Amino acid sequence: MNPDRLNLILLAAAWTAYLGIHSLLASLMFKRWMAEYYPGAMPAYRLGYNTLSTVLLLPVAWLYWQARAEPLWRWEGASAWLANGLALAAVVGFFWSLRYYDGAEFLGLRQWREGRRRVEEQEHLHISPLHRFVRHPWYSLGLVILWTRDMDPALLVTAVVATVYLAVGSRLEERKLVAYYGDTYRQYRARVPGLVPLPWRWLDRPTAARLEQQARSPASDRTPGN
Repeated sequence: MNPDRLNLILLAAAWTAYLGIHSLLASLMFKRWMAEYYPGAMPAYRLGYNTLSTVLLLPVAWLYWQARAEPLWRWEGASAWLANGLALAAVVGFFWSLRYYDGAEFLGLRQWREGRRRVEEQEHLHISPLHRFVRHPWYSLGLVILWTRDMDPALLVTAVVATVYLAVGSRLEERKLVAYYGDTYRQYRARVPGLVPLPWRWLDRPTAARLEQQARSPASDRTPGN
């Protein structure tokens, strides 16, 4: 087999395996299994999950570097200005959105320090300004960055696998969020699109604040087991 083609097959397989493991470890089913059989490990679960995700990314990055080749296409002229402008806006949007996250909770440090063991205590519902317009803003911004680069075979494989994963994975992730927040998340999902912003579907600030507060109230509207 052509070595270049083999490298691309290995890269696609590596990304698929990495993202599959990532989804499994983030799933509610696996977290509940851990909470039942290894409750003592739960406070460090989020921290360990993030650490493992970073470590497992290293061999995938190596395969990606091995598969790099001449671009299949380049953005040129006005299209290059547009593509780079969109990518820059996505990067700025990502870093700007960080101010609306609890960094300690996102990394898992808060759960570890506070000894949180219940699955439902591992995450809180955050509706940042970007979340008022799209349910998965980091996914959307990541896709903008991927698809606005000069595209070589390795990046094309990465972009295709990532796009499929984010489209499917976001749906699976929302099953977990419905289980956590019940009707609160259903109301949010009905008002805000998933990955592509739509001008007629968004939340105003008071509604977003109300839903966040509702999610922090006693879990009377949640539906465990979903």
